[in-house]
Amino acid sequence: MWNGKIESIYIAAEAKAPMQAVDQARAVPGVGLEGDRYALKKGTFYKPLPDREITLVEAEAVEALKTEYDAVISAADVRRNIVTRGVPLNHLVGQEFYIGPVKLRGIRLCEPCNHLEGLTGKPMIQWLTHRAGLRAQILSDGVVRLGDAVRQV
Repeated sequence: MWNGKIESIYIAAEAKAPMQAVDQARAVPGVGLEGDRYALKKGTFYKPLPDREITLVEAEAVEALKTEYDAVISAADVRRNIVTRGVPLNHLVGQEFYIGPVKLRGIRLCEPCNHLEGLTGKPMIQWLTHRAGLRAQILSDGVVRLGDAVRQV
């Protein structure tokens, strides 16, 4: 059993726009986080699919890059919506879980891509393969906030 929390929340209103940290965001099933590029149908890889609704990444994975590669990178650079701490995201593929009051289903890993490398100018594929986060489907409507618990169903 694990106990996790939301450490950061990010949205971007346009494809390629810098990620903006917010204190809270409304998660809408079938849509995404209000104000985010994918909810607005403006994301680079937008498709009306469940795995495009919300993305998560472990704070620990981002922090490990400093030790392993002497990389200077922020959680915003990874371009995921929710940064968690204390959550084994890879184990949540195919599982239902909660972030705050919102129920999610892990769909698949969110592997780094050439687009992310192009935006950051850093070797993100090398650095983050198999630890760049999780793509998830939003199953219930609600507002997620900084510090909210992330827990198993």
